[in-house]
Amino acid sequence: MIDLNFLGRLRTKGKLKKSYKDAKISYLNRIRWAVSMFYFGMGLCFATWASRIPDIKTTLHLSEGDLGSILFALPLGQLVIMPFSGKLVTHFGSHRILLFSLLLYVFSMTNLGLATAAWHLSLGLFVFGIFGNLSNIAVNTQGVYTEVLFKKTIMSSFHGMWSFAGFMGALVGLGMLAFELSPYTHFLIVAGIVFLMIAFNYKFLIKAKETKQTEKKKLFSKPDSALIWLGVIGFCCMASEGVMFDWSGVYFKDVIKAPGPLVILGYTSFMIMMAGGRFIGDGLIQKFGRKTVLQISGIMISAGLFTAVFFPFVIPATIGFMLVGLGVSTIVPTVYSVAGKNPNVSPSVALTTVSSVSFLGFLMGPPIIGYIAELSSLRFSFAFIGVFGIFIAIMVSRIKAIA
Repeated sequence: MIDLNFLGRLRTKGKLKKSYKDAKISYLNRIRWAVSMFYFGMGLCFATWASRIPDIKTTLHLSEGDLGSILFALPLGQLVIMPFSGKLVTHFGSHRILLFSLLLYVFSMTNLGLATAAWHLSLGLFVFGIFGNLSNIAVNTQGVYTEVLFKKTIMSSFHGMWSFAGFMGALVGLGMLAFELSPYTHFLIVAGIVFLMIAFNYKFLIKAKETKQTEKKKLFSKPDSALIWLGVIGFCCMASEGVMFDWSGVYFKDVIKAPGPLVILGYTSFMIMMAGGRFIGDGLIQKFGRKTVLQISGIMISAGLFTAVFFPFVIPATIGFMLVGLGVSTIVPTVYSVAGKNPNVSPSVALTTVSSVSFLGFLMGPPIIGYIAELSSLRFSFAFIGVFGIFIAIMVSRIKAIA
């Protein structure tokens, strides 16, 4: 599937500019770095937009309810393009779709800063979601191809770059606020940085060919059952992740009764451990195996959430949220890695299937928390999501593709 003929260009008249092995390692590392930069660019764009949501909300005079409804346009755009993402990536190649979609992802991000009415922002977020999903499928396909070249698990580190970009995007956002720059100016500066990343790294993306059998499949065909189960695991993980993104601050404020600045401690501890876990996750998987790591990860999610539920105090709740961060860190990257190596489906189509099911968890998890909390309590709703980690541990043991 992957063309390695580029290594032949390292030879000159029967001699090597340097040892063939060293040249190959050097070139493969350059490919890995290039793919990492595309993950970083995507994460930076999303974090950049997220960092200016409060400003845009104020500028457009939006209520919390108005903003909540408008923000739904982003996942709606992702859902609309999902049935077509895999086929587009398969037909045109992940390297071409990644270049096309990321450029438009960046461009659509800058347009968000020009919104002067609620419907402008809604339309902009819908388009932002479309190109975000295309970029996601294409870049994860590149990640799968790069794993094939290295013959070891490295997908978790790619997702770690996305998480690291989230931190950088937040820091840059704080700097832009300090200089009192408008969201549009802020977005343009970040766009320039991402365009430079694309320019310096695009030529190192992998140009892979799909098989004819894959290309002849119908647009809407019955998905592989193994992919559905991988998607269910992703669903449980992303539901837990979405809850932490949207409700951790509320939990620390209303349940933990954390004072002042400590309200963000839960979210911050979760994010730090999730990012850190992704950078060490590949090594753990290589040492202990995917199945063991995923089972432990599921148990950590449940243990972390139950700790925060049964011991609603700052220190134990913080430790619990840290466990959740470590637990979710490796699950989605590993699920994507396994799905991309499915022998019956092309990587791009497999990733679309799994990410479609998984993303529903991210979409449905936070609202479910709200509904359950309305009927009972926020602690009970967190306990409900905590059960998902146990489901992950059980399901992992039943899927043969995970070894």
